[in-house]
Amino acid sequence: METWVLLRGLTRSSAHWAGFDAELKNALSVRVITLDMPGNGLLFSRRSPSTVQDMASHCRNALRALGVTEPVSILAMSLGGMVAAQWAAQWPQEVRELVLINTSSRPFNPVWQRMRPTAMADLLKPLLVRGGANAWESAILRRTANHPQKAVLQDWRFERVLRPVTKANAWRQLLAAARYRAPLVAPVPTLVLAGERDRLVNMACSRALAQQWGSVLRVHPTAGHDLTLDDPSWVIEEIRRWRESARP
Repeated sequence: METWVLLRGLTRSSAHWAGFDAELKNALSVRVITLDMPGNGLLFSRRSPSTVQDMASHCRNALRALGVTEPVSILAMSLGGMVAAQWAAQWPQEVRELVLINTSSRPFNPVWQRMRPTAMADLLKPLLVRGGANAWESAILRRTANHPQKAVLQDWRFERVLRPVTKANAWRQLLAAARYRAPLVAPVPTLVLAGERDRLVNMACSRALAQQWGSVLRVHPTAGHDLTLDDPSWVIEEIRRWRESARP
């Protein structure tokens, strides 16, 4: 059975997939493993690495600790996409393929495209003024989802109260994302997915990455940043079509 690894983005954890991991598992008949990075989710009490390279090393070691030794497919969103790209670049023999969702990297796009200035202000406000779980998660949901298929705000609030991401860890993750430079050549076969109406990261970032890597780009016309929350069925169908088109 194939193994898929799922990675979320900035301050997010396995708890934020909202059931997409189960949907992917059932649709493709694969094993799905969701990993948390230090500082997030089950690892909220640990110090977040300040580089994407260290995040990738952590994820690789975590997978090995689970006894997975065969090449895996990685589906990753935003900061998770940077970690996945670095993982594949450093250890290409361990990664079969990548599905990158609304991610961005230097040197392909300027900082104001990688995170929209209005989004930065909206998301940093709770961080700077000591906003509670409700303020922070409400701001994130407003910015990342345009038409979520599931009601997740209550679950996200609970996750932040139960496993809070510290401000210091949030800053370290933001620093890691800001200074990451992606490989100039696709390390493994890659599908790039993007939401046309992403209000956090400009869709131009996904377009530039796909063009540079010579990868297939598929764009959802109305979805936002959290594409697996806005339209999980579309994501799965695009993966299925891409994989079928690559078969000899």
